[in-house]
Amino acid sequence: MFTGLVETMGSIVELIDAPPGKRLRVDSELIAADASLGDSICINGCCLTVVAIDGTVLDFEAGEETLSRTNLGQLGAGGNVNLERSLAVGARMGGHYVSGHVDTLGELIERVEDPPWATLRFRLPTKYASQVAAKGSIAIDGISLTVVDADQSSFSVALIPHTLAVTTLGQRKVGDQVNLETDLLAKYVQRSLGLLDDDQLQTLKETGQ
Repeated sequence: MFTGLVETMGSIVELIDAPPGKRLRVDSELIAADASLGDSICINGCCLTVVAIDGTVLDFEAGEETLSRTNLGQLGAGGNVNLERSLAVGARMGGHYVSGHVDTLGELIERVEDPPWATLRFRLPTKYASQVAAKGSIAIDGISLTVVDADQSSFSVALIPHTLAVTTLGQRKVGDQVNLETDLLAKYVQRSLGLLDDDQLQTLKETGQ
């Protein structure tokens, strides 16, 4: 489990084909300082396991499912990624609960600069629109953010100077794809409602629940 508060940006050293997946080598002095084999690290919002450590370089393996749902397979040497270590029991909770299980890819469709701030709008598949609400939480490339507004196919977020400076969103351009994880509570509510029959739904409407 993670919080969506990015600790640092790491640099991709190499992306190696390892059919049916890929092996990612990420350089980060901060994260590698106390990393151990088997640790879970959130990379651009995707939870991966440390499989090798070489100085400040950490190795991770990403399978077909991960590569199909995330932007990790699009990375190249020298590219930056957002990094966060897993949440320690009893640690302060500053963002929101992020599982590190990316739901889908979104696309940056508009970027409005209001220096030193910026407002970004992302397109997402319609099937996930009901899980995104104004003033709700969403993780974009592993960053916990508050939704400004949302419609049937897109949503916007306002970024403070700090977020633009210390995460990859400061570098994102229109057309770039990002990893999206919707709020955990929204998923369970949608799932629960989807399992109700017509009579149960009608009862909920009548009782105002």
